[in-house]
Amino acid sequence: MDDADDLFRIRSDINVNKYLGRDRNMLIDETIANINIVEEGINNEEGIRWGITLKPSARIIGSIGFWKLKKEHSRAEVGYDLHPDYWNKGIMQEAMKVVLDFGFQKMNLHSVEANTDKDNLASHKVLTNNGFVKEAHFKENYYYNGMFIDSVIYSLINPYDKK
Repeated sequence: MDDADDLFRIRSDINVNKYLGRDRNMLIDETIANINIVEEGINNEEGIRWGITLKPSARIIGSIGFWKLKKEHSRAEVGYDLHPDYWNKGIMQEAMKVVLDFGFQKMNLHSVEANTDKDNLASHKVLTNNGFVKEAHFKENYYYNGMFIDSVIYSLINPYDKK
């Protein structure tokens, strides 16, 4: 809860939410509710999320983590966001590498999925730079804000697997 103000700054930004298919937070209470959902998911071992900071500050500038954890398939979906003040600086690239290493080496995931908006080219670049492969392009499969939106699915198989 100590990070609620920082997370609200991110989740309320119109540019952050442009490609996420979710309404931006208009009230801090919405961000607090999201924090509670994330904490519940961690407690139930359904996911995990980290705040992204720039040393030496403890201020959260973004977040990244796994959700939709499917233990029986050793698979999870990665999700992330970053405040626009920090875009195009390699921060998400660095965070993605650390989180993927954790997922594959500590959580023993076999594969990680990412679901992106077809127009989110920056996200596509982060994924492909980390070895993800485009597996699917679903046409108008997601309805949000009065429109049907395409989804592009990327996947990465655990590079540490010996199989």
